[in-house]
Amino acid sequence: MIPEGPRLGGNPSRFRLKATPLITVMLGSMLTALPIIAQSPVLPPVGLLLLLSWRLLRPELWPAWIALPLGFFDDMMSGQPLGSAMCLWTLTMIGIDFAERRLIWRDYWQDWLIAGIAVIFCLTGGLWFARLTGGGGTIALVAPQILWSVLLYPFVARQCAWLDRWRIMA
Repeated sequence: MIPEGPRLGGNPSRFRLKATPLITVMLGSMLTALPIIAQSPVLPPVGLLLLLSWRLLRPELWPAWIALPLGFFDDMMSGQPLGSAMCLWTLTMIGIDFAERRLIWRDYWQDWLIAGIAVIFCLTGGLWFARLTGGGGTIALVAPQILWSVLLYPFVARQCAWLDRWRIMA
C-alpha cells in the first residue's frame, strides 16, 4: 500500500491550521527553560521572535489580544515578572496593527525593521519590569541579546514561512 501524501485540492485539518502557530510560539517560549548557564541574558526571546514572525507573515491569523495568553505563558516559562510579557507583547501587537494601517505595502526590510523595533521595545521593557521588581542591570546587559535577536529574525521568519507552507498544505 502506498502512503498517502498531500493532495492538491484537499483541505488541511482545522487543528493544524489553528494550532501550528500557537504551538510553535509556546515551544519557542519554552526554550528559556533549557539548562543554559550564562552570566548575562544572551539567548534570544524565541517565543517573541516567533510571535512577530507569524504576525508579520500572516496578519489575518491572530487578533491583537492573542499576545495576552501567549505572553502569560512566556512569563511563566522565562521567570520574568508576571505580566511583563503580557503587557509588552500586547502593546507590540497593537503597535504592529497601528503601523499596518499606516503602511500601504510592506516588504522584507520593513518587516525586519518592525520586528527590530518590537524586539528592542520588549527587551528594554522587560529590563524595566525587572528593575521595578527588584532586579538590576543596565541596557548594556541586554544589548547582546537585542543584537542577536534582531539578527536572528530573518532566520526565524524563514522557518515560519516554511511551517506555514506545511500548515496550509492538505
